[in-house]
Amino acid sequence: MIPIRAWYSRLHKTTALALLIILVAAAILRIDFNTTVSHKVSHDTINYDEMVWQLLDYGVYGYKSTEPNAQVTPGYPLFMAAVYLIADQLHYEPFPLIRMLQVGFSLISIGLGYAIASRLGGRWAGLLTAAIMAVYPPFIWTTGAILTETLAGMLLLLYIWLQLLAFAHSRWSLHAASGVAMGLTVLVRPEFLVLIGASYALLFLQSRRLGQTVRMLGIALLGLALTLSPWIIRNAVTLGELVVASTQVNPFAAGTYPDKNYEDGLVDRRGKTQMEVARERLRIGFTEHTWIYVKWYTVGKLKYTYGRMFFGSGHSPLYPVLPMRQAFHLTIVLAGAVSSLWMLRRWREPAMLLVALLGTITVTRLAFVPEFRYNFTAMPLLIILGCLLAVAVYQRFMQRRDGAKPVESQTQEVGRYA
Repeated sequence: MIPIRAWYSRLHKTTALALLIILVAAAILRIDFNTTVSHKVSHDTINYDEMVWQLLDYGVYGYKSTEPNAQVTPGYPLFMAAVYLIADQLHYEPFPLIRMLQVGFSLISIGLGYAIASRLGGRWAGLLTAAIMAVYPPFIWTTGAILTETLAGMLLLLYIWLQLLAFAHSRWSLHAASGVAMGLTVLVRPEFLVLIGASYALLFLQSRRLGQTVRMLGIALLGLALTLSPWIIRNAVTLGELVVASTQVNPFAAGTYPDKNYEDGLVDRRGKTQMEVARERLRIGFTEHTWIYVKWYTVGKLKYTYGRMFFGSGHSPLYPVLPMRQAFHLTIVLAGAVSSLWMLRRWREPAMLLVALLGTITVTRLAFVPEFRYNFTAMPLLIILGCLLAVAVYQRFMQRRDGAKPVESQTQEVGRYA
């Protein structure tokens, strides 16, 4: 009989080897994709490129403008600027270098997905999550897009990992670190700012300790504030106004057009700002066209957001990765949704954090124009939740087949999910 300690060590090494194989396969797919296809450049990429050159040449940080503004947060533009400077020193084109760095970000995301899933559901949940993330086509395609998705996805998973650790160990340093991670995430994609509030609201509901929750939230907010402070100070000094995230209104205004019919004539737009038009459209829409607007702001936008996978900026020829890609995508969405509903019955479990964040992301998205692009950062959460459910169902089936009862150590290992 193999001693338990030796067996555990051997299993640990096997798991590490399996994860390494997954990461190597993921790296090969991503590098092969970036080096064998012709990448298209989106309008957003063109705008980012012009913005970065303007920043480097004239010191003016302005998106779609030669004047300073806060239309977009500085995380991705500053990342691009740093790469431009390095590429110039190496006499190398910046876009290929950015793509290779994004391959690294994608691999780190897979590692974080494994860490989160294995903490919540054991090693098999972690390995299954890593394997799916390795071959899910958009996670490959977006490494070639000069867009925020790959960097934002990595930072969001880093935040979730640190937040899980902070909730489990109640250390002020972990709460501060989670706040810093959220700050970095917001500097890339500002809409995620609301997630820190959702996280600590869940902590209070689970613990019923108001004082402790407020203290931990305060520490996390301090880390968040310190990370965002250079951006906030810049906006106060340069723009003369308090801007915590960004001032871009277009995604919200565009979201008021059902089925993206931008010429429906519902409101006279002449002489009005985007926000004024948006508010008038919402008032008239929900009062005079109630059913159309209720449907649009629920199932309509959900279909637009989660109905299909994101293709990145586009490329040719198509890099297929997998057959039946759309079915694969919809299976992930369905499994994640079912797992979320199941978790509502186990709302005190650690995995409920993923459900709370996924729900917050989804509800937040309903306020803006829906795009398949916007499901990208939610897909890792759906994959993890689906894998937790799959492993829990398999373990329950094996226990019933073998007539075994779950032991406490198993329950602790899977985060009390199964």
